[in-house]
Amino acid sequence: MLSRKVLEVSNHPSFDNHEQIVMFEDETTGLQAIIAVHNTNLGASLGGCRIYPYAELDDAINDVLRLSKGMTYKSALAGLPLGGGKAVIIGNPRQIKSADMMQVFGEAVEQMDGSYITAEDVGSTEADMIEIAKSTSYVAGLPEIGDGEGVAGNPSPVTAYGVYCGLKACAREKYGDPSLSGRKVAIQGMGSVGYALAEYLVKDGVELFIADIHADVLDTAKDQFGQQITILNPSEIHKADVDIFAPCAMGAGLNDWTIPEIKAGIIGGAANNQLAEYRHDQMLKDRGIVYAPDYAINSGGITSVGYEYFWRTKRNPYSYELTHDTMMAHVARIEETLGRIFTLSDNKGIATGESSDQLAEEIFKARASTQTSVA
Repeated sequence: MLSRKVLEVSNHPSFDNHEQIVMFEDETTGLQAIIAVHNTNLGASLGGCRIYPYAELDDAINDVLRLSKGMTYKSALAGLPLGGGKAVIIGNPRQIKSADMMQVFGEAVEQMDGSYITAEDVGSTEADMIEIAKSTSYVAGLPEIGDGEGVAGNPSPVTAYGVYCGLKACAREKYGDPSLSGRKVAIQGMGSVGYALAEYLVKDGVELFIADIHADVLDTAKDQFGQQITILNPSEIHKADVDIFAPCAMGAGLNDWTIPEIKAGIIGGAANNQLAEYRHDQMLKDRGIVYAPDYAINSGGITSVGYEYFWRTKRNPYSYELTHDTMMAHVARIEETLGRIFTLSDNKGIATGESSDQLAEEIFKARASTQTSVA
């Protein structure tokens, strides 16, 4: 039996006037999940379902609060009529996941009454979304059906493309040239996004340094890329003498201990919540590092699942057709968006995270909810 409990976390340091924080548990499948809805001013909240073995419940609460807030800012800055939400399931995805658990999680999503739409994230897959969809229609990241419009399926490659475009903006800001050819890039985390990013960068003639906790992934990378990559220790890769450091694993990797050790002039990657604390934004600026705020550079994934959800539910909010080409053109605008962030940062003398927040808040704080148009 699925149980539901509203969590009272208004005193939590990561609480930011969230609209809903609900915990769901199911003894039969072992499901222990939290769904957080941060803000729905622009529309129903859309954010992935992360499955991770949190050591403590508070770790899971902190993560879901920070991630859901980030989704509000991400969707606003990406030009999507969506709010910010996120879900976490507590446990090792390689051990606890089952079709039954995903279907029960779908029941939990359904109980949110359209305020939250789920999708893939760390630890969850397209196959999981298929199971979730058996219990709710509030799910994105499903495989394409029939000839479709080319906007369905795993969002990871689209996220990677957005990071790739964003790194060009970073190179222009730091070096005056958007070309990545000949640059040295360190990718921390070779999951589905990090791996796809590596493929884009190799084609551009980048010298790659990679790290991952899973040996099988590194073996696959060695077979595919050969001498074009160097494998480093995941806990040491941030120290690599490279031009660009791309965090593509878990968050909070930019902190008091790692930042002084970073030699890269640019930081831009797919990981969410890269800053351990907000003050680390200024710390990076003080060290002369061009930092691409995570929710600005990694918004390709939310754009992908957003387009798919709009297409599948026949609620197109744009004046053009929802096709793969229009979606990818939308994602490519990350380069332009980061340019605006860097310009505001330079003009005001503020860190890039602060300038990004200002631009996003101008969008979502100024609009009334249009949730019914996309839910």
